[in-house]
Amino acid sequence: MADDSASLPVQLAATTLNDTVSSSGVPKAEFSDRVPIRAIVSRPDGGAGLSGQRVRVGGWVKTGRKADKDAFAFLELNDGSCPGNLQVIVDAAVSDLTPLVPTGTCVAVDGVLKLPPAGTKQKVELRGEKVVHVGPVDPAKYPLPKTRLTLEFLRDFVHLRPRTNTISAVARIRNALAYATHTFFQKHSFLYVHTPIITTSDCEGAGEMFQVTTLINEADKLEKELIKNPPPSAADIEAAQLLVKEKGDIVAQLKSAKASKEEISASVAELKREKENLAKLEERSKLKPGIPQKDGKIDYTQDFFARQAFLTVSGQLQVESYACCLSSVYTFGPTFRAEQSHTSRHLAEFWMVEPEIAFADLKDDMNCAEAYVKFLCQWLLDNCLDDMEFMADKFDKTCIDRLRMVASTPFVRISYTEAVELLEEAVKSGKKFENKVEWGIDLASEHERYLTEVKFQKPVIVYNYPKAIKAFYMRLNDDCKTVAAMDVLVPKVGELIGGSQREERYDVIQQRILDMGLPLEPYEWYLDLRRFGTVKHCGFGLGFERMLLFATGIENIRDVIPFPRYPGRADL
Repeated sequence: MADDSASLPVQLAATTLNDTVSSSGVPKAEFSDRVPIRAIVSRPDGGAGLSGQRVRVGGWVKTGRKADKDAFAFLELNDGSCPGNLQVIVDAAVSDLTPLVPTGTCVAVDGVLKLPPAGTKQKVELRGEKVVHVGPVDPAKYPLPKTRLTLEFLRDFVHLRPRTNTISAVARIRNALAYATHTFFQKHSFLYVHTPIITTSDCEGAGEMFQVTTLINEADKLEKELIKNPPPSAADIEAAQLLVKEKGDIVAQLKSAKASKEEISASVAELKREKENLAKLEERSKLKPGIPQKDGKIDYTQDFFARQAFLTVSGQLQVESYACCLSSVYTFGPTFRAEQSHTSRHLAEFWMVEPEIAFADLKDDMNCAEAYVKFLCQWLLDNCLDDMEFMADKFDKTCIDRLRMVASTPFVRISYTEAVELLEEAVKSGKKFENKVEWGIDLASEHERYLTEVKFQKPVIVYNYPKAIKAFYMRLNDDCKTVAAMDVLVPKVGELIGGSQREERYDVIQQRILDMGLPLEPYEWYLDLRRFGTVKHCGFGLGFERMLLFATGIENIRDVIPFPRYPGRADL
């Protein structure tokens, strides 16, 4: 059978861009009656070749103003399909201009595309013939004026910030990288696996995890219930017990007196009701506010999952189980770390891309990671250049050159020991680092950036790290001091990818878990992968937001994820 995998990206792209065509011949948006602004202004001729075509456009006003004594209005319209705006001119005879011009107003306009007067920067403009929709804005209350706003300010309006040029460009770049991720792995015959968000295993062994529990909610409900309906007192229970005894005596007397069947049945029914009432009172008397405990500890058997559960820090362990039967797999989803970190490189919720490859070793892992990063960079250059040009203009003049360099340059590969030696040489030559350089340290961001930005001026893969600073699942090397781990370091952000060959030997990984001070019980299922049909395998994780920082040149990770979660903030 012929291998048609190389054609997959084209097929996917064709499906995505399969726009219908309007009566004017201009590509029309799927499932909408409008023409995307991108289909007009992103043409090589800037849309000039569409002059005379009648179209409907919709979008949000970036800037608007009345002109010629309020005879008409200029609207700079953007619909999020591209960085560029379309200038729309609406005459006062067509519509009331006052609600159209405020920044943030949403309008849909039918009109004819025309060539603007000579000397203007626009290649084409829309002369409005009918305003079919207005989503008005009160300019006195709209929180995003047309003045330049800082990214820090915009974090207070995460629901509105996609309307800004920067955040909308980031959203398109993020979408492109996600699409490229699936394209790369599907092209190379990886199977996409959905791994759980809720887990009972700590992948990293660091213990900084968000716990998932309903015990607190249940305790709160119980406390409110007991305030509203207090538990019965001892006197209430004693009275109910006496009543049961009385009803029991009556039944006994009726039976000994050989009363009628109807009388005895009625009396037995009353006795039954009183016994049920007593049982309910006794059960309610046992209710106590607070989280249930057993032997002085929280009783997690009463929790929703009948044991402790957490938000995942990685899908790696679970996806390994699929690699051990399907060979090449990947997962791509949100992960969570409960670190009290306020740096520009950390989030409480972030996304990870984690492939896993069976019958593969550390060298294969490095080859895959390098190919993947290069593919992402080239994809942005080929499919998102207009947004990258915006980033180069507003944030980082070198971002496009950096993408080109990474996409076309072989990565340097050095051992951890060699990396430390290079850093020590730099210190001897007068380079000052805030973090001490010595064998056994976890390389800091400043060390990583020195290697990529100063020493080699290209991406660097560092491998064979000390076992003491790496996770339990990484394969122990023959020197018993290092593990078969690797990190891909890139300019601008430092570590972009962390990966390893996994420890497939049962006795070794069991001892590593114990050495890390972790309990064996939560990892018994993971050990089964080594007990039953063990296989050499490897994988890595790419921090998706870090890739966005690297690509765009934006400094803070909170500005490259739609709804950032970090200590003290979880808006929306």
